[in-house]
Amino acid sequence: MAQVARPAVAPSNATFKDKEKPQEVRRANILAARAVSDAIRTSLGPKGMDKMIKTKTGEIIISNDGATILQHMAVLHPAARMLVDVSRAQDVEAGDGTTSVAILTGAFLGAADRLLNKGIHPTLIAESFQRAAQRACEVLLDMSYEVKLDDREQLIRAASTSLSSKIVSQHSQLLAPLSVDSVSKVINEEKNNVDLNDIRLIKKVGGTIDDTKLINGVVLTQNVVKNANGPIRMEKAKIALIQFQLSPPKPDMENNVVVNDYRQMDKILKEERAYLLNICKKIKKSKCNVLLIQKSILRDAVNDLALHFLAKLNIMVIKDIERDEVEFLSKALGCKPIADIDNFTEDRLGSADLVEEIESSGSKIVQITGITSKLTKPTVSVIVRGANNLVLDETERSIHDALCVIRCLVKQKALIAGGGAPEIEVSRTLMRESNKLSGVEQFVYQEFAQALEVIPTTLAENAGLNPINVVTDLRNRHENGEKDAGISVRRSGTSNTYDEHILQPVLVSTSAISLASECVKSILRIDDIQFSR
Repeated sequence: MAQVARPAVAPSNATFKDKEKPQEVRRANILAARAVSDAIRTSLGPKGMDKMIKTKTGEIIISNDGATILQHMAVLHPAARMLVDVSRAQDVEAGDGTTSVAILTGAFLGAADRLLNKGIHPTLIAESFQRAAQRACEVLLDMSYEVKLDDREQLIRAASTSLSSKIVSQHSQLLAPLSVDSVSKVINEEKNNVDLNDIRLIKKVGGTIDDTKLINGVVLTQNVVKNANGPIRMEKAKIALIQFQLSPPKPDMENNVVVNDYRQMDKILKEERAYLLNICKKIKKSKCNVLLIQKSILRDAVNDLALHFLAKLNIMVIKDIERDEVEFLSKALGCKPIADIDNFTEDRLGSADLVEEIESSGSKIVQITGITSKLTKPTVSVIVRGANNLVLDETERSIHDALCVIRCLVKQKALIAGGGAPEIEVSRTLMRESNKLSGVEQFVYQEFAQALEVIPTTLAENAGLNPINVVTDLRNRHENGEKDAGISVRRSGTSNTYDEHILQPVLVSTSAISLASECVKSILRIDDIQFSR
């Protein structure tokens, strides 16, 4: 019997069978997210490469910090954007390990893809992954070493490990102790957290990275105003931070004042003079001798006549303080921002032993030391120097990562060996425990365990070693009880990374595995993409 040829129908949503469409959507999502993960794989570890990014404003950024690279990448696919968010979450939670978390997510998605092809339900995979991640965190905590916050050497080693994968790795002898000292100065009273906003990184072009230094006080990049020969050094300073303008009031934008008689003109000038002199006298009456003036967009923050009066009254003036600096300065100097001349009283002033303008490496900065106010919180300033802006930006990011590592150790006082050792140990433990499980969970645990090996494999690839030899050697060593065996790039092979002082906070690894498995769960649960009108 002859078959009747069916007319070809364009596929619509209805022609997708129940199983086909969700599988296609999932596969597309996994593919997109893995593409992003593979893009930054080469920048993991001490021998990782840097990426050059050109932003839409034409600015050039050179970095190998995972969060920075992903933040500036033009990622359009919604599932791939989830990887960017995971990296940002890791940056907030731990501050380091932002590249690792993206690579782990990509590896877990690859494992999930293989499990989906076996016909295992995505919800089962996602839930088993979460259980495996929880068990992985327990293993990591078991193999960690407790660290005391007064053990400065251990903290410096952890910061050095973080810096070893950056451009500034050869300066880690200077930057690691500097990061540890900064954090130990601003740690809270309970010794369980650090607010990194209390550490101010100031970038100045000029000099080399070796000229970077920590200043126990406040540093301003603005210069002292010298137009009217005012003082540039002030001992026993009383500091006021004002948010109003020291210039005569102006009419509104669309209004004009028309003067057709010189006597009226004279009167206006006299009034202006009296108005400014009155303000300056009030400032002097409150015993203020250093004036910080916030930047103004409406009219001049301070005019020449006011500067002349202030110089005569021996008051030092620093103008153009940015709005986002006000909070830090009021916290560090103990002075409250003053929005109106009527509120200008002595109790709103901060006090310091010395305010002076100094020259360092070819540029001038204002240094405020010996802060004696009662209301201050401990803050430190770090002047970051570098030959050009690209180096400066990367140095700032590197110091920030090192500060975050020390903050992790303050939050959770435990260290583990680095160089892929924790991942291999967790992988081995999960692989061993998977044989005791039954059903689907056994498959899932095995795939999860294999996916964790992506970190040592990538480290070996980036260091130019043979990844198969290295990973099998590591498995062998861990099986023989060497739980701290990892990849040492210095020795171009495997060694005990704890003894080699390659250390990282346990919080970096636990949060990376937890965040990666949560992201995979989110991606696996999506079975359709709809577009709203």
